[in-house]
Amino acid sequence: MTESQTIEAVYENGIFRPIHPVTGLVEHSKVTLAIAYEAQAVHPLAQFAGMLSNEEAEELQTIVAEEFGKVDTSGW
Repeated sequence: MTESQTIEAVYENGIFRPIHPVTGLVEHSKVTLAIAYEAQAVHPLAQFAGMLSNEEAEELQTIVAEEFGKVDTSGW
């Protein structure tokens, strides 16, 4: 006899971890998973995360702040 239930799980480090306790299964039971998920949008700049050290990022922020102060916004 085949039984089924729907559970919510989180996928972490290659393992599906149920959010709530799963009832009706014994340890090491073989199951078949049908996965439905919402695709998470990846920010277009995510590929650049971590490319700069904290010091480099701070230096760039300082330069941008200094240069922004020189822009004449009334001329736009």
